[in-house]
Amino acid sequence: MSKVAVIMGSTSDLPVMQEAIDILKELGVDVDVDIVSAHRTPEKLFSFSKSAHTNGYSVIIAGAGGAAHLPGMVASLSPLPVIGVPVKSSNSIDGWDSVLSILQMPGGVPVATVALNGAKNAGILAAQIIGSSDSEIMDNIISYKEGLKEKVIKGAEEIKKTF
Repeated sequence: MSKVAVIMGSTSDLPVMQEAIDILKELGVDVDVDIVSAHRTPEKLFSFSKSAHTNGYSVIIAGAGGAAHLPGMVASLSPLPVIGVPVKSSNSIDGWDSVLSILQMPGGVPVATVALNGAKNAGILAAQIIGSSDSEIMDNIISYKEGLKEKVIKGAEEIKKTF
């Protein structure tokens, strides 16, 4: 079974990244979580990134705030798809520094980037990548999206009752 690694630069990123962890579990995807700081633990970053594909991971989700080098550095060292989650942190310039650091990667080092604090979408995207070759995960994604549709339809019906 495919696994997703959810990594972040520090424990302060966990409240945002928890949404990726939760949706991956809901969709039936195995997930491992770790703290890997690009600036404070570069040796761990290199080791993790270079070996992730041999450790059973199919996708890496990397969340980071501030300068947000973690997703790009992981992508430069790993052959796996990397999804970056810009995190609005206390040392951030309203989150824009994180967004641009993750989004503006040079050619040859792609990082799929979701919205600021958009970890839930990162989890869904990771599951969709895995679902393209895993029919059980694909079925879970189809059911999840059907549930989203049903929620909107039910909400529309409730509003019509009000007006």
